[in-house]
Amino acid sequence: MADPAHAPPQPGGWRRLGAISALGFASGAPNTGLGEILPIWLATNRVPVELIGLLPLAGLPYALKFLWAPLLDRWPIPWPDRRRGWIALLQLLLGLTIAALALLRPSTDPQALAAIGLVALAIAVLSATQDIVIDAYRTDLLPEPERGAGAAANSLGYRGGTLVLGSGALLLAAVAGYRLAWLAAGLLMLLLVPCTLAAPMLKPLDHPVHSLRQAVLGPVQEFLARTGGRRAVQLLALVLLYRLPDGLLAPMGGPFLVAEGLREGQIGLIKSALGIVATMVGVILGGALFGRLGMNRSLWLFGIAGAAGNLAYWLAARGTPSLQAMAGAVLLENLSSGLVGTAFVALLMSLCNPLYSATQYALFSGVYALSSKVLAAPSGLLVKLAGWEHFFLLTAASAVPAFLLMTILTPWKEQEACGAFDPERDQA
Repeated sequence: MADPAHAPPQPGGWRRLGAISALGFASGAPNTGLGEILPIWLATNRVPVELIGLLPLAGLPYALKFLWAPLLDRWPIPWPDRRRGWIALLQLLLGLTIAALALLRPSTDPQALAAIGLVALAIAVLSATQDIVIDAYRTDLLPEPERGAGAAANSLGYRGGTLVLGSGALLLAAVAGYRLAWLAAGLLMLLLVPCTLAAPMLKPLDHPVHSLRQAVLGPVQEFLARTGGRRAVQLLALVLLYRLPDGLLAPMGGPFLVAEGLREGQIGLIKSALGIVATMVGVILGGALFGRLGMNRSLWLFGIAGAAGNLAYWLAARGTPSLQAMAGAVLLENLSSGLVGTAFVALLMSLCNPLYSATQYALFSGVYALSSKVLAAPSGLLVKLAGWEHFFLLTAASAVPAFLLMTILTPWKEQEACGAFDPERDQA
């Protein structure tokens, strides 16, 4: 089996990986980046925590994006190629919509909260659609030997976008207010359009999708034929549950820091200074270890590290509130999240047939979004009922179901997940 992390560089390899990292940044900024700053924005304006916990429901489009993914396969924008035309258009729309948050002000008034929810929903629709095309572009662009490194590059860019938009906007909000922070976040998305246009060109498809029926039914039929019905359900369950600890923690991490007495500037410094460094270390370490360990062992070890990152918040909640304890929790959580994200992206790519990469990847990532957007919705209620300390214990324990599935689907002694696409065995 090829070692993706240590394969000889191919012509244009570094340019491809650079483009994948930039597009990962474009994906993470409006997705998880906004997911970090929005709860803090609401919490600092005294919105009840149980209402903040419902915010992930605005991200439901991430779970449903597979429904319109076939449309992007069937009707591509031809310039500059079938993927980048859509990406550039969506980045333009995202920049304008994010900037529109500057016109709103959170409060306990239902109309104000509804307006914020609607804008958040619009951002989620655009961002989820952008993710469909970025994921397909990455899968189509990277040759097999570069996919391990490509997963790491994507994760590095994604977390960079998350932390730059989330932490950077918080730092700007502490100095100049949230209105300017939202305008700057919108401008950031607009500045990514030239990077997209300069990315490597995709080769034309030999046999493009010619009908909407083929675009809708083909990906599902191929996946079921390759895996079988029972194995397909098991794989989708693993995709749903593998990052559940992350999904439960994400909407409550910021409000926890606010509840512990930290101000926006302190939170931004912790996330930007420690978070970016820790995430970069986690992603680079994950990419290096992935090549040596292989897919299955990486999923096991990185998944354990992810649960341990949640326990760092539990330790912080048990002790006396301090800046050092909060910084340690953020550091460990970001380090482990970098590891987990690298293995997870590689897993999703391995399950895709290149002929149907947009729709299949959208299906898999949409299933994952159920854990980060829908299953995470009761997180605020769990905090209210159980308290911070027990809540963080529950988030760590939520990793157990995924580990049980992995004993069947990703056994330690095997290299690839059961049902992964093999170009020599599975004909496109």
